[in-house]
Amino acid sequence: MHQRFALPDVGEGLTEAEIVSWKVRAGDSVAVNDVLVEIETAKSLVELPSPYAGTVLELLAEEGSTVEVGTDIVVVGDGAPAAGTAAAPPAAAVEREAPEEGSGATLVGYGTREAAPRRRGAARPAAQPTAQPAAEPAPQPAARAGHVLAKPPVRKLARDLGVDLAAAVPTGPGGTVTRADVLALVPSAPEEPGRRVDRRERERHVPIRGVRKATAAAMVESAFSAPHVTVFTTVDATRTMKLVQRLKTDPEFADVRVSPLLLVAKALLVAVRRNPDINATWDEENQVIVVKNYVNLGIAVATPRGLLVPNVKDADEMTLKELAVALNGLAATARAGRAQPRDLAEGTITVTNVGTFGIEAGTPILNPGEAAILAVGRIAQKPWVHKGKVKPRYLATLSLSFDHRMLDGESGSRALADVAAVLEDPARALTWS
Repeated sequence: MHQRFALPDVGEGLTEAEIVSWKVRAGDSVAVNDVLVEIETAKSLVELPSPYAGTVLELLAEEGSTVEVGTDIVVVGDGAPAAGTAAAPPAAAVEREAPEEGSGATLVGYGTREAAPRRRGAARPAAQPTAQPAAEPAPQPAARAGHVLAKPPVRKLARDLGVDLAAAVPTGPGGTVTRADVLALVPSAPEEPGRRVDRRERERHVPIRGVRKATAAAMVESAFSAPHVTVFTTVDATRTMKLVQRLKTDPEFADVRVSPLLLVAKALLVAVRRNPDINATWDEENQVIVVKNYVNLGIAVATPRGLLVPNVKDADEMTLKELAVALNGLAATARAGRAQPRDLAEGTITVTNVGTFGIEAGTPILNPGEAAILAVGRIAQKPWVHKGKVKPRYLATLSLSFDHRMLDGESGSRALADVAAVLEDPARALTWS
């Protein structure tokens, strides 16, 4: 008896996901809740546990492939594999990827649609051809016949260049096809005197999928459905920077990373309390503006997979230390690719810190469904008139984009002015109700 495990909907309305990396291979024994595979949805990386105990009989989707929800991706049997299972085509296909020496944790699969799943640190099945001495190239033709050995980056290069891996003459260890082997099949571009021109490297094709695809669609929808207005102000954040330094030496914050972004977030929460209309959603279907009496504060985080905006639930009810812990945790989780769909859902207003890249200011696009987004630029010392004298002060440019259907110029400007006022004098966060 065997069970077929279909790709579930792990998020809100998920329709498809990409198979990032298999954690099992055909022939492996699994228990209930053992991780089978890591998938990438439009929002996050998710590990799928096995609902069955038994033996993996077949992997039905390749790493790098996009699979629709409800599609079978793996077959699990309830007993030991039948004799010869390890040498069956599914198991053999698993071994088409070359093992990486010393690596048992390399994330593979991005863009490798031609390659079948590779197991990390897995040994070849006993049914593989008998290994030949290293000096003899005998295994190479066998590999080309249907078991091409190549690492994921090499497979991607071959696909981008339109090269058939089976036609390459492997020169790597154990008959592995290398980058040089692939490039050898591509006609060289003409060289100009005194200059090497490798036209194969002049373009890099990045598949549009996963987080990047979802972000692009969301930004287009937001930009062309919500009339954006952006207002700017320059703030003297010298007192804020002094407070950051004091908090870093405060015993209560000894185990917490403190940055100016923490106080920017706190300032925005104060501004929301004084200007609740900036914490709202436009409900087209019911023709109402929904003003939220809670703040799920989104923080835009740049990750290797694209821009993510996890949010701190009920941030307005947190102490400053609780807010710091929550912000640090969400950012770390997002950068590690472990943000869950719930972390990214139900945000009400967002902060984006473009200053971390050395940028002075920007005009941020609204996170879809939200009324406002605050961008903070680089905080740096500059000449500034303070108490009638020109002095070096820590200055920053703030910009607030808002949906003009929900907020007019006065409302948006007042909210940004409140953020600036708190950063100029953080004590206002305590005195303003």
